[in-house]
Amino acid sequence: MLKAAIVLMLLATVASLFSGLFFLVKDDAHSKRLVHALTVRVGLAVITLALITWGFFSGQLVSSAPW
Repeated sequence: MLKAAIVLMLLATVASLFSGLFFLVKDDAHSKRLVHALTVRVGLAVITLALITWGFFSGQLVSSAPW
């Protein structure tokens, strides 16, 4: 369940990235939609990092790296 939530958050972050790119190319200079897309993207990234941190501390995500 946690892994699915992390993947959904990453997909939402990518969607916000492309919407920001679209607003950058198509909107006029006075539009606030690009700033809003950046704010949403940063918020999604923070939530994604919080989910990953919580997953490691709760034991739902484990690292099998040899170091």
